[in-house]
Amino acid sequence: MNTRELIAIGAEQAAVAVAAGDLDAAELFEAYRTRAAADRAAGEAGLNCFTWVADERPAVADGPLAGVPQAAKDLFCTAGVPSQAGSRLLEGYRPPYTATAVERLEQAGSPLVAKTNQDEFAMGSSNENSAYGPVRNPWDRERVPGGSSGGSAAAVAAGLAPWALGTDTGGSIRQPAALCGIVGMKPTYGSVSRYGMIAFASSLDQAGPLTRSVRDAALMLQTIVGQDERDATSLAFPGAIGLPSREDLQGLRIGVPPELTGEGIEAGVLESFRAALANAQALGASIHEIALPSAEFGLSAYYVLAPAECSSNLARFDGVRYGQRVPSDDLVAMYTRTRAEGFGPEVKRRIMLGTYALSSGYYDAFYDRAERVRTLIAGDFKAAFEHVDLIATPTAPTVAFKLGEKTADPLAMYLSDYCTVPMSLAGVPAISIPCGLSGGLPVGLQLAAPAFADSALLEAAYALEQAIAFDGSSALV
Repeated sequence: MNTRELIAIGAEQAAVAVAAGDLDAAELFEAYRTRAAADRAAGEAGLNCFTWVADERPAVADGPLAGVPQAAKDLFCTAGVPSQAGSRLLEGYRPPYTATAVERLEQAGSPLVAKTNQDEFAMGSSNENSAYGPVRNPWDRERVPGGSSGGSAAAVAAGLAPWALGTDTGGSIRQPAALCGIVGMKPTYGSVSRYGMIAFASSLDQAGPLTRSVRDAALMLQTIVGQDERDATSLAFPGAIGLPSREDLQGLRIGVPPELTGEGIEAGVLESFRAALANAQALGASIHEIALPSAEFGLSAYYVLAPAECSSNLARFDGVRYGQRVPSDDLVAMYTRTRAEGFGPEVKRRIMLGTYALSSGYYDAFYDRAERVRTLIAGDFKAAFEHVDLIATPTAPTVAFKLGEKTADPLAMYLSDYCTVPMSLAGVPAISIPCGLSGGLPVGLQLAAPAFADSALLEAAYALEQAIAFDGSSALV
């Protein structure tokens, strides 16, 4: 196969071809390594997807993934490989251990080919907050790829990686997947180990796949899912994740909440969303209006809870144990100067918001109230799932916006996560699949299911994916 033919096939197809002897695994790795290295060398003149690319193919374990290479977000610790979380504070940091999700893929035969660019410490919706420069959307290089897993999403969409690991706190897998025209899934909270993921907000962070197809997402998820004794928040997943094959949606009830499908959603996005619902009906699903009355407060609650947790988690980055250090005459000055010079503006903003929300006299007014809203949102989802099997919304309220368009308005940027945050607060699985174009740019359809119904979610997403037949080849570079 030539390079174009190699990148045209998905991860599952590549694994099958390698196992059958029709494709050489070393050739596959080198094809992606070469493409990733070229993009890294180009920097912001390219897509700027990568912060590190392997010099050579590492030793590869025998396994069902047959040598298909993986890219991993810079937020995942990888032994001996720079793991910088998109921050100057961790520039060049090489941890002594590897994150469980990355490790499980490696043990199944998927070697690490590259680390992907991201918003600093996963704080952002556009990938413009990276200390290593913004990532560009392969559909239009003057536009953002979404965030914070923008490097992973853009790399997969552009054919620079067959699949990639991302993390999702409030939408950081699903939103960039939507803006780049690929599949992105946030599994049920606790179903994938967070060990080795550099923490942003520990009660929300979850690892998941960014892929070109739903079956590839299922293949990656079945590899990384499962309890890990090194992560006390991880849970034993009931049953197994299979590769989806469903061809219809007969008998499925899909709920559509007006709170997440009305005001604020671009007309072109709504048009593609409604066309996707029509496809679902044609496949046999019934569509029902449902109520998620507390969802409209989700974004407000999230931007209290997540910054509060980040202000605690990021306290460890003080220049003493690892990362950059700015020399000073005394310890407190060293702490202050290191953090002032090492953290970017968005990270500083969220640390200050979180510290304020947790401070004496304000805890009850902000953090405690936000936790109550979170409980209400989880209750809304539980009640809704008594009447429907899935919930459908647009993934993002807009298509990819132009670089710099929202950087001066943090609230406008935060609204990019309006449709994804409620699912994160409820801890339920959600997936974004491409469902059409608006103005020549991809639109994402988000489907959510009850906790641990990840397999059923993948089956429904697969059936819809086949019916929609989205063509993402325009993004390949």
